[in-house]
Amino acid sequence: MVDKVTKTAAEALDGLLFDGMTIMAGGFGLCGIPENLIAAIREHGARELTVISNNCGIDGFGLGILLESGQIRKMVSSYVGENKLFEKLYLSGELELEFNPQGTLAERIRAGGAGIPAFFTKTGVGTLVAEGKEVRDFDGELYVMERGLTADLSIVKAHTGDAEGNLVFRKTARNFNPMMATAGRKTVVEVEQLVAIGALDKDNIHTPGIFVDRIFQGSVFEKRIERVTTRQKESV
Repeated sequence: MVDKVTKTAAEALDGLLFDGMTIMAGGFGLCGIPENLIAAIREHGARELTVISNNCGIDGFGLGILLESGQIRKMVSSYVGENKLFEKLYLSGELELEFNPQGTLAERIRAGGAGIPAFFTKTGVGTLVAEGKEVRDFDGELYVMERGLTADLSIVKAHTGDAEGNLVFRKTARNFNPMMATAGRKTVVEVEQLVAIGALDKDNIHTPGIFVDRIFQGSVFEKRIERVTTRQKESV
């Protein structure tokens, strides 16, 4: 059995980071993001990164810290509305953006992980999304061709994992993480709970360990919320 367990995020990323690489980062908003791995990438200092992620965190947290350190050159995303620095860098031409409808982004990642080079979808036909892409007629309907996505490295957050890399995700955190785990040439996972082999219910494993190269138990999980909205408690 290959020993996939490391003690820290830095150890898990050892030898995998380099300038100009493409990284997939799981998460949706600030939910299910690999916080410890993002921090370790910042500390490593790899630059000119292309990052594939649903969004780019917020100012000062999540992938936003890699924007602050000037390490990201290009984002492939579907939502970018929570980060003022992102807006500034994009409008100044310092940050490249490849924008995708959210479902299309998810399917591009799934296709990449499944070895499918491209697929056709109706989403985006007749819009800026379709510019420069092949559009084909199927049964009288137009579809735009989208390419599958892969990455040099996928960084993933799961709730529970074992030493073989079998993973279980919790609720909303089961977002882009499972598909990204399949689409990276190397996949590194941080978990909240690292359990013994055999402890997971085999019928409820979300990502099989064959997709995982390294795994560790994270030390810090802030689990921030982008916007906390409350209302006054109604009197009884």
